Amino acid sequence: MAFTRHKGVSASHPKRQKKTPSDVVFEVVLAIIIVVILLVILYPLWFVIIASFSDPAAVATGQVTLLPKGFSLGGYAKILADTRIWIGYRNTIIYTLLGTAVNLAVTIPAAFAMSRREFKPRRIIMFLFAFTMFFSGGLIPSYLLMKQLGLLNSIWVFILPGAFGVYNMIIARSFFESSIPEELYDSARVDGTSYFGFFFRIVLPLSSAIIAVIALYCFVGHWNDYFTGLIYIRDQDKQPLQNILQMILLANQTEHGGASMSALQSQNFADQIKFGIIIVSTLPLMVIYPFLQKYFNKGVMIGAVKG
Repeated sequence: MAFTRHKGVSASHPKRQKKTPSDVVFEVVLAIIIVVILLVILYPLWFVIIASFSDPAAVATGQVTLLPKGFSLGGYAKILADTRIWIGYRNTIIYTLLGTAVNLAVTIPAAFAMSRREFKPRRIIMFLFAFTMFFSGGLIPSYLLMKQLGLLNSIWVFILPGAFGVYNMIIARSFFESSIPEELYDSARVDGTSYFGFFFRIVLPLSSAIIAVIALYCFVGHWNDYFTGLIYIRDQDKQPLQNILQMILLANQTEHGGASMSALQSQNFADQIKFGIIIVSTLPLMVIYPFLQKYFNKGVMIGAVKG
């Protein structure tokens, strides 16, 4: 039997629809809008970078726009010359890594428990969890509580009070409910696997995306934590990086506010130190984020598409 080959496009390669002039105009306008939004987002960060390397007077007079002018490392030299910044880095790294580990160890199991329909009290417990998102005791009761618990001027004041995050738990619970098939648990139970075995052997290996997202949220939160050190820490050797940088900035504003430097020069130099502090404090986050971006992009879409 002879088969005749039909002319035209096969079913496996459908013919691409030709774009109309209105489609081309729409895509061009959309591309322009995206580029404008991208520039609006990226330019402030780029300006901070080039301003931190530029002459303070050139930045103050508006001469720095796209490229550094009057290359200067005075701000960075002043920041890095202060030995306190290395103490702040050490403390912040310890608080951030330990705090993130504790957050994950508490939040992920709780989210798994809240996702199980056979766990009867979960609605009442979720209500109690959600209640804490809208109501708190206030600053003074919180301070008195930390004092009674013996957490004042201790590294544990950065770790224990915020160990459990309700918002992060809700995100993880939604992931478990929508992305972990119930058939997996049924199969595991047939094989005699307990809840703990199911959680550690099956759920965790399938949850790398949400774990990375929660870890990133917690990491950024601990890294940027400024208020805790300001209120509860008195020992300078235990201050996190954010508070150390504030001390350096205030000290340099006072130091350069004397008769040896004019008020304008003092303000310009302080601004350069500000730009340098922004870079020093955010550089680790900018280095880490690209490695977690693929997980972050997947995690933030959890629950957005149902199929």
